[in-house]
Amino acid sequence: MPPKSQLCLLAALAVAGVATAFAGRMDPYFLDVLLSVGVSVVLAASLNLINGFTGQFSLGHAGFMAVGAYTAATLTKTLGAKLLPLVGGQPWVLLPLALFAGGLTAALAGFLVGAPSLRLKGDYLAIVTLGFGEIIKVILQNVEFVGGALGLNGLPTTLNPAWSGVIVFATLAAPMLTVYVVWGLLNSTYGRGFLAVADDEVAAEAMGLNTTRYKITAFVVGAFFAGVAGGLYAHIKGTLTPGGFDFNKSIEIVVMVILGGMGRHVGVILAAVLLTVLSETLRKFGDYRMILYSLLLIVLMLTRPQGLFTWPLWKRKAA
Repeated sequence: MPPKSQLCLLAALAVAGVATAFAGRMDPYFLDVLLSVGVSVVLAASLNLINGFTGQFSLGHAGFMAVGAYTAATLTKTLGAKLLPLVGGQPWVLLPLALFAGGLTAALAGFLVGAPSLRLKGDYLAIVTLGFGEIIKVILQNVEFVGGALGLNGLPTTLNPAWSGVIVFATLAAPMLTVYVVWGLLNSTYGRGFLAVADDEVAAEAMGLNTTRYKITAFVVGAFFAGVAGGLYAHIKGTLTPGGFDFNKSIEIVVMVILGGMGRHVGVILAAVLLTVLSETLRKFGDYRMILYSLLLIVLMLTRPQGLFTWPLWKRKAA
Protein backbone atom coordinates (compact mmCIF):
# COMPACT_ATOMS: atom_id res chain seq x y z
CA MET A 1 0.00 0.00 0.00
CA PRO A 2 1.33 3.51 -0.80
CA PRO A 3 2.53 5.40 2.30
CA LYS A 4 0.11 8.26 1.51
CA SER A 5 -2.90 5.96 1.81
CA GLN A 6 -1.69 4.72 5.17
CA LEU A 7 -1.23 8.27 6.40
CA CYS A 8 -4.74 9.13 5.20
CA LEU A 9 -6.12 6.16 7.13
CA LEU A 10 -4.30 7.21 10.31
CA ALA A 11 -5.55 10.78 9.89
CA ALA A 12 -9.11 9.52 9.37
CA LEU A 13 -8.89 7.36 12.49
CA ALA A 14 -7.60 10.36 14.44
CA VAL A 15 -10.62 12.37 13.25
CA ALA A 16 -12.86 9.51 14.38
CA GLY A 17 -11.20 9.65 17.79
CA VAL A 18 -11.79 13.40 18.08
CA ALA A 19 -15.41 12.99 16.95
CA THR A 20 -15.87 10.30 19.60
CA ALA A 21 -14.68 12.69 22.29
CA PHE A 22 -17.41 15.18 21.31
CA ALA A 23 -20.13 12.58 20.70
CA GLY A 24 -21.42 12.89 24.27
CA ARG A 25 -22.45 16.48 23.55
CA MET A 26 -24.48 15.60 20.47
CA ASP A 27 -28.23 15.23 20.40
CA PRO A 28 -28.96 11.47 20.71
CA TYR A 29 -31.08 11.51 17.55
CA PHE A 30 -28.38 13.12 15.40
CA LEU A 31 -25.80 10.77 16.88
CA ASP A 32 -27.99 7.82 15.91
CA VAL A 33 -28.26 9.15 12.33
CA LEU A 34 -24.49 9.66 12.16
CA LEU A 35 -23.82 6.12 13.33
CA SER A 36 -26.45 4.74 10.94
CA VAL A 37 -24.58 6.48 8.11
CA GLY A 38 -21.40 4.72 9.21
CA VAL A 39 -23.10 1.32 9.08
CA SER A 40 -24.58 2.09 5.65
CA VAL A 41 -21.17 3.03 4.23
CA VAL A 42 -19.68 -0.27 5.43
CA LEU A 43 -22.55 -2.24 3.87
CA ALA A 44 -22.44 -0.35 0.57
CA ALA A 45 -18.66 -0.46 0.22
CA SER A 46 -18.56 -4.20 0.94
CA LEU A 47 -21.38 -5.00 -1.50
CA ASN A 48 -19.69 -2.81 -4.11
CA LEU A 49 -16.75 -5.21 -4.06
CA ILE A 50 -19.12 -8.04 -5.06
CA ASN A 51 -21.62 -6.32 -7.33
CA GLY A 52 -19.59 -3.40 -8.61
CA PHE A 53 -16.01 -4.58 -8.95
CA THR A 54 -16.43 -8.33 -9.49
CA GLY A 55 -19.54 -8.10 -11.64
CA GLN A 56 -21.76 -10.43 -9.59
CA PHE A 57 -25.28 -9.70 -8.40
CA SER A 58 -25.93 -10.60 -4.78
CA LEU A 59 -29.29 -10.03 -3.08
CA GLY A 60 -28.34 -11.64 0.23
CA HIS A 61 -26.21 -9.01 1.91
CA ALA A 62 -28.77 -8.53 4.68
CA GLY A 63 -28.36 -12.23 5.48
CA PHE A 64 -24.63 -11.80 6.13
CA MET A 65 -25.42 -8.69 8.15
CA ALA A 66 -27.87 -10.71 10.27
CA VAL A 67 -25.30 -13.45 10.95
CA GLY A 68 -22.75 -10.88 12.14
CA ALA A 69 -25.33 -8.94 14.17
CA TYR A 70 -26.60 -11.95 16.09
CA THR A 71 -23.09 -13.34 16.65
CA ALA A 72 -21.76 -10.07 18.06
CA ALA A 73 -24.92 -9.46 20.12
CA THR A 74 -24.75 -12.95 21.61
CA LEU A 75 -21.15 -12.42 22.68
CA THR A 76 -21.78 -9.04 24.34
CA LYS A 77 -25.19 -9.76 25.88
CA THR A 78 -25.78 -13.46 26.42
CA LEU A 79 -22.16 -14.30 27.15
CA GLY A 80 -21.01 -10.81 28.19
CA ALA A 81 -21.22 -11.48 31.91
CA LYS A 82 -18.81 -14.39 31.49
CA LEU A 83 -16.53 -12.80 28.90
CA LEU A 84 -16.08 -9.32 30.40
CA PRO A 85 -14.07 -10.58 33.41
CA LEU A 86 -11.73 -12.36 30.99
CA VAL A 87 -10.86 -9.02 29.34
CA GLY A 88 -10.55 -7.08 32.58
CA GLY A 89 -14.13 -5.82 32.50
CA GLN A 90 -13.29 -3.51 29.58
CA PRO A 91 -15.96 -3.12 26.85
CA TRP A 92 -13.39 -1.55 24.53
CA VAL A 93 -11.73 -4.96 24.37
CA LEU A 94 -14.88 -7.09 24.18
CA LEU A 95 -16.67 -5.11 21.44
CA PRO A 96 -13.89 -5.36 18.81
CA LEU A 97 -13.60 -9.08 19.57
CA ALA A 98 -17.38 -9.47 19.16
CA LEU A 99 -17.34 -7.51 15.87
CA PHE A 100 -14.45 -9.59 14.57
CA ALA A 101 -16.26 -12.79 15.54
CA GLY A 102 -19.38 -11.52 13.78
CA GLY A 103 -17.35 -10.78 10.68
CA LEU A 104 -15.71 -14.21 10.70
CA THR A 105 -19.05 -15.98 11.12
CA ALA A 106 -20.52 -13.99 8.24
CA ALA A 107 -17.43 -14.71 6.13
CA LEU A 108 -17.89 -18.43 6.79
CA ALA A 109 -21.52 -18.11 5.71
CA GLY A 110 -20.32 -16.28 2.60
CA PHE A 111 -17.97 -19.12 1.78
CA LEU A 112 -20.63 -21.78 2.34
CA VAL A 113 -23.01 -19.91 0.05
CA GLY A 114 -20.43 -18.79 -2.47
CA ALA A 115 -18.52 -22.04 -3.01
CA PRO A 116 -21.41 -23.98 -4.57
CA SER A 117 -23.34 -21.08 -6.10
CA LEU A 118 -20.77 -18.74 -7.65
CA ARG A 119 -20.47 -20.95 -10.71
CA LEU A 120 -23.86 -19.44 -11.52
CA LYS A 121 -24.25 -16.06 -13.17
CA GLY A 122 -26.67 -13.16 -13.37
CA ASP A 123 -30.25 -13.84 -12.36
CA TYR A 124 -29.49 -17.36 -11.12
CA LEU A 125 -26.93 -16.09 -8.63
CA ALA A 126 -29.32 -13.35 -7.49
CA ILE A 127 -32.02 -15.96 -6.81
CA VAL A 128 -29.64 -18.15 -4.79
CA THR A 129 -28.41 -15.27 -2.63
CA LEU A 130 -31.97 -14.06 -2.15
CA GLY A 131 -32.91 -17.52 -0.95
CA PHE A 132 -29.98 -17.54 1.45
CA GLY A 133 -31.11 -14.28 3.02
CA GLU A 134 -34.62 -15.64 3.57
CA ILE A 135 -33.28 -18.91 5.01
CA ILE A 136 -31.19 -16.99 7.55
CA LYS A 137 -34.24 -14.98 8.59
CA VAL A 138 -36.36 -18.12 9.07
CA ILE A 139 -33.60 -19.84 11.06
CA LEU A 140 -33.26 -16.86 13.39
CA GLN A 141 -37.02 -16.80 13.90
CA ASN A 142 -36.91 -20.38 15.16
CA VAL A 143 -33.76 -20.45 17.29
CA GLU A 144 -34.70 -19.69 20.89
CA PHE A 145 -31.09 -19.18 21.96
CA VAL A 146 -31.08 -15.87 20.05
CA GLY A 147 -34.61 -14.89 21.01
CA GLY A 148 -36.55 -16.53 18.21
CA ALA A 149 -39.22 -14.37 16.58
CA LEU A 150 -39.03 -11.88 19.47
CA GLY A 151 -35.35 -11.26 18.81
CA LEU A 152 -32.78 -9.90 21.22
CA ASN A 153 -33.13 -6.75 23.27
CA GLY A 154 -31.32 -5.02 26.10
CA LEU A 155 -28.03 -4.93 24.20
CA PRO A 156 -25.35 -2.47 25.34
CA THR A 157 -25.74 0.78 23.36
CA THR A 158 -24.44 4.35 23.34
CA LEU A 159 -26.88 5.08 26.18
CA ASN A 160 -24.64 2.97 28.41
CA PRO A 161 -21.75 5.23 29.53
CA ALA A 162 -19.34 2.29 29.78
CA TRP A 163 -20.01 1.26 26.17
CA SER A 164 -20.77 4.58 24.48
CA GLY A 165 -17.24 5.62 23.56
CA VAL A 166 -16.14 2.32 22.06
CA ILE A 167 -19.38 1.90 20.06
CA VAL A 168 -19.11 5.40 18.59
CA PHE A 169 -15.42 5.06 17.73
CA ALA A 170 -15.88 1.59 16.21
CA THR A 171 -18.81 2.78 14.08
CA LEU A 172 -16.90 5.83 12.82
CA ALA A 173 -13.69 3.89 12.20
CA ALA A 174 -15.29 0.88 10.47
CA PRO A 175 -16.21 2.73 7.22
CA MET A 176 -12.66 4.04 6.90
CA LEU A 177 -11.14 0.60 7.47
CA THR A 178 -13.60 -1.01 5.05
CA VAL A 179 -12.88 1.45 2.25
CA TYR A 180 -9.15 1.19 2.92
CA VAL A 181 -9.15 -2.62 2.73
CA VAL A 182 -11.36 -2.75 -0.38
CA TRP A 183 -9.36 -0.04 -2.12
CA GLY A 184 -6.06 -1.68 -1.19
CA LEU A 185 -7.27 -5.10 -2.32
CA LEU A 186 -8.43 -3.80 -5.69
CA ASN A 187 -5.20 -1.92 -6.29
CA SER A 188 -3.05 -4.93 -5.49
CA THR A 189 -1.81 -7.43 -8.05
CA TYR A 190 -4.36 -9.96 -6.84
CA GLY A 191 -7.13 -7.39 -7.00
CA ARG A 192 -6.72 -6.95 -10.74
CA GLY A 193 -8.32 -10.35 -11.05
CA PHE A 194 -11.60 -8.99 -9.66
CA LEU A 195 -11.70 -6.33 -12.36
CA ALA A 196 -10.80 -8.85 -15.04
CA VAL A 197 -13.69 -11.09 -13.96
CA ALA A 198 -16.08 -8.15 -14.05
CA ASP A 199 -14.94 -6.94 -17.47
CA ASP A 200 -15.03 -10.29 -19.28
CA GLU A 201 -15.22 -13.54 -17.35
CA VAL A 202 -14.69 -15.72 -20.43
CA ALA A 203 -11.56 -13.82 -21.42
CA ALA A 204 -10.28 -13.98 -17.84
CA GLU A 205 -10.68 -17.77 -17.84
CA ALA A 206 -8.92 -17.96 -21.20
CA MET A 207 -5.98 -16.08 -19.68
CA GLY A 208 -5.72 -18.72 -16.97
CA LEU A 209 -7.50 -16.97 -14.10
CA ASN A 210 -9.52 -19.10 -11.72
CA THR A 211 -12.60 -16.90 -11.88
CA THR A 212 -14.53 -18.95 -9.30
CA ARG A 213 -11.77 -18.39 -6.73
CA TYR A 214 -11.82 -14.64 -7.32
CA LYS A 215 -15.60 -14.51 -7.00
CA ILE A 216 -15.54 -16.55 -3.78
CA THR A 217 -12.82 -14.30 -2.36
CA ALA A 218 -14.88 -11.20 -3.11
CA PHE A 219 -17.93 -12.86 -1.60
CA VAL A 220 -16.09 -13.80 1.60
CA VAL A 221 -14.50 -10.36 2.06
CA GLY A 222 -17.80 -8.61 1.37
CA ALA A 223 -19.62 -10.92 3.78
CA PHE A 224 -17.02 -10.28 6.49
CA PHE A 225 -17.58 -6.53 6.45
CA ALA A 226 -21.35 -7.02 6.24
CA GLY A 227 -21.05 -9.06 9.43
CA VAL A 228 -19.07 -6.28 11.09
CA ALA A 229 -21.73 -3.78 10.01
CA GLY A 230 -24.38 -6.06 11.53
CA GLY A 231 -22.52 -6.13 14.84
CA LEU A 232 -22.32 -2.34 14.86
CA TYR A 233 -26.01 -2.07 13.98
CA ALA A 234 -26.91 -4.32 16.90
CA HIS A 235 -25.10 -2.09 19.39
CA ILE A 236 -26.48 1.12 17.93
CA LYS A 237 -30.12 0.04 18.02
CA GLY A 238 -29.96 -2.18 21.10
CA THR A 239 -32.64 -4.48 19.69
CA LEU A 240 -32.53 -7.16 16.99
CA THR A 241 -35.44 -8.89 15.26
CA PRO A 242 -35.19 -11.28 12.29
CA GLY A 243 -37.59 -9.09 10.32
CA GLY A 244 -35.03 -6.28 10.30
CA PHE A 245 -32.85 -8.30 7.90
CA ASP A 246 -35.39 -9.18 5.26
CA PHE A 247 -35.40 -8.79 1.47
CA ASN A 248 -36.13 -5.06 1.76
CA LYS A 249 -32.89 -4.51 3.66
CA SER A 250 -30.88 -6.25 0.94
CA ILE A 251 -32.59 -4.16 -1.73
CA GLU A 252 -31.80 -1.00 0.22
CA ILE A 253 -28.09 -1.84 0.15
CA VAL A 254 -28.19 -2.75 -3.56
CA VAL A 255 -29.86 0.59 -4.33
CA MET A 256 -27.00 2.42 -2.60
CA VAL A 257 -24.47 0.68 -4.84
CA ILE A 258 -26.45 1.24 -8.05
CA LEU A 259 -27.31 4.83 -7.26
CA GLY A 260 -23.71 5.69 -6.43
CA GLY A 261 -22.44 4.11 -9.65
CA MET A 262 -21.37 0.48 -9.50
CA GLY A 263 -17.62 0.10 -9.25
CA ARG A 264 -17.02 3.62 -7.93
CA HIS A 265 -15.64 4.07 -4.43
CA VAL A 266 -16.60 7.67 -3.73
CA GLY A 267 -19.94 7.51 -5.52
CA VAL A 268 -21.15 4.53 -3.50
CA ILE A 269 -20.05 6.17 -0.24
CA LEU A 270 -21.92 9.36 -1.08
CA ALA A 271 -25.01 7.42 -2.12
CA ALA A 272 -24.98 5.52 1.19
CA VAL A 273 -24.81 8.80 3.09
CA LEU A 274 -27.51 10.42 0.95
CA LEU A 275 -30.03 7.58 1.16
CA THR A 276 -29.56 7.09 4.90
CA VAL A 277 -30.09 10.78 5.63
CA LEU A 278 -32.97 10.94 3.13
CA SER A 279 -34.73 8.02 4.80
CA GLU A 280 -34.46 9.68 8.20
CA THR A 281 -35.54 13.09 6.85
CA LEU A 282 -38.73 11.62 5.38
CA ARG A 283 -39.83 10.14 8.72
CA LYS A 284 -41.73 13.34 9.48
CA PHE A 285 -44.17 12.43 6.69
CA GLY A 286 -45.34 9.39 8.66
CA ASP A 287 -47.24 6.83 6.61
CA TYR A 288 -46.30 8.61 3.37
CA ARG A 289 -42.58 8.20 4.05
CA MET A 290 -42.01 5.03 2.00
CA ILE A 291 -44.17 6.32 -0.86
CA LEU A 292 -42.10 9.51 -1.12
CA TYR A 293 -38.86 7.56 -0.69
CA SER A 294 -39.82 5.18 -3.52
CA LEU A 295 -40.88 8.02 -5.82
CA LEU A 296 -37.59 9.84 -5.25
CA LEU A 297 -35.65 6.67 -6.06
CA ILE A 298 -37.64 6.19 -9.27
CA VAL A 299 -36.93 9.78 -10.33
CA LEU A 300 -33.23 9.39 -9.54
CA MET A 301 -33.00 6.11 -11.45
CA LEU A 302 -34.78 7.58 -14.49
CA THR A 303 -32.70 10.75 -14.58
CA ARG A 304 -29.36 9.20 -13.62
CA PRO A 305 -29.43 5.51 -14.64
CA GLN A 306 -25.62 5.44 -14.67
CA GLY A 307 -25.53 6.58 -11.03
CA LEU A 308 -25.56 9.97 -9.35
CA PHE A 309 -21.81 10.19 -8.86
CA THR A 310 -20.11 9.03 -12.04
CA TRP A 311 -17.50 11.63 -12.88
CA PRO A 312 -14.45 10.21 -14.71
CA LEU A 313 -12.25 11.02 -11.72
CA TRP A 314 -14.15 8.46 -9.66
CA LYS A 315 -14.52 5.75 -12.28
CA ARG A 316 -12.84 2.47 -11.44
CA LYS A 317 -9.60 1.63 -13.19
CA ALA A 318 -9.59 -0.93 -15.94
CA ALA A 319 -7.87 -4.23 -15.38
